Amino acid sequence: MRFLVMVKATADSEAGNMPSRELIEQMGKFNEELAASGHLVQAEGLTPSSAGARLVYFEGEPQPQVVDGPFAETKELVAGVWLLQGESLAEIVELLKRAPNPDLTAGSLEIRPLIELP
Repeated sequence: MRFLVMVKATADSEAGNMPSRELIEQMGKFNEELAASGHLVQAEGLTPSSAGARLVYFEGEPQPQVVDGPFAETKELVAGVWLLQGESLAEIVELLKRAPNPDLTAGSLEIRPLIELP
């Protein structure tokens, strides 16, 4: 069984401020321990929500509305995840506009680029 653990956003992370060097080093060691024990599948950080977009579905509407970040509410739950590769946020937004919603139910998808450390 696998689990997705989401680190909740803070004012600093939403401002794009990176954690301290000490925290990065400690998290690196912790991640190495998790990997050595066979628990770690993948660990990634996300860019601030200002770099993302959401597709919002409205009851009875065939096309979603695109809402650009940032997003004020950081306490929302996540029900599933896709890991996708593409050239740009716009490309992924266009791709996910084609995600099935046969019953035209309300919902939203949040799309945010991954942080790429040097």
